[in-house]
Amino acid sequence: MKTVHLAIAAFSLATSATAWSQAPAPAAASAHTLSGNLTLASDYRFRGFTQTAYKPSLQGGIDFSHTSGFYLGNWNSNVEQSLYRGASLEMDFYGGYKFSAGPLNVDVGGIYYLYPSDDTGGLGKVDHAELYLGAGWSLFSAKLYYGLTNFFGLGDGAPGNTKGNYYVDLAATYDLGGGWTVSGHYGYQYVKNGTDFGLQDDDVSDYKLAVTKDLSGWLLGAALVATSDKDFFTTGVSAPKAGGKTRLVLSVGKTF
Repeated sequence: MKTVHLAIAAFSLATSATAWSQAPAPAAASAHTLSGNLTLASDYRFRGFTQTAYKPSLQGGIDFSHTSGFYLGNWNSNVEQSLYRGASLEMDFYGGYKFSAGPLNVDVGGIYYLYPSDDTGGLGKVDHAELYLGAGWSLFSAKLYYGLTNFFGLGDGAPGNTKGNYYVDLAATYDLGGGWTVSGHYGYQYVKNGTDFGLQDDDVSDYKLAVTKDLSGWLLGAALVATSDKDFFTTGVSAPKAGGKTRLVLSVGKTF
């Protein structure tokens, strides 16, 4: 019996060694990454101001990235039609390059905001293009967006224009552990010649304090959003009201 056992053991060892030697090598990690995201929020705030007249929004997109640092993406959300000449959908297309420069993580690229509509205003669609340059270090990040077109249609069909508008985004994020994260944000929007086209001022600031919780891959969020001038932009509905009221925005999202 011992001889039989030894023979079986020897055979098992030999076949195991053969199988091991013939096992395919682990596949190399892909240089490409493709991911999607979906979020349901109680309001869609863009630079502090509601885009949905303080109503819920459904948002989603897809992102492609390469280990070289290049990336492309698309993000979409419903919006209030009266804000964008009949458009009920915002579609953002962006691309850029991320790299390290010493202690800084740098991000440079461009974004195009597209609002498909029937052009109810007779002035063309409200599309907008921006270039951006950002940098992050430790908990902190800063990003500058520079507008190449009229600021979301402001100034279309008029002698002047609002090209050269820009936005500064400053933020800090801290990981509390256990899936909890807190963050703070300050933004400054400058609209060139804004007062010439009905704005009370050429600039406005927005603020945000937020907390998120990662719950088994679902990201729950709560953010207190405020602006320096709640009347700077209106909601765009038939009876316009201030679009920058201080409100708590709740959200739940998933990346897949």
